[in-house]
Amino acid sequence: MLTQEQKAERIARRHKEREDKMKATAGYKVWSVVFTLSYPIIAVFTAVFSIVVSFFSKISQGVVYVLSGGKSK
Repeated sequence: MLTQEQKAERIARRHKEREDKMKATAGYKVWSVVFTLSYPIIAVFTAVFSIVVSFFSKISQGVVYVLSGGKSK
């Protein structure tokens, strides 16, 4: 009968083997390259979009201030 440590070692070895097989596939390699190349684009888009939303928020606050006669906080 196997001890808990031996079972844990076998499970860890199986997980490692499964992970190594997965990393050897073409799909994994393609996804890894696509993700690496697209990550900076996504980060820049997110930053620009946040700035645009902030800009329109300030415009909205200005319109509310003007329409309320300067009484808005």
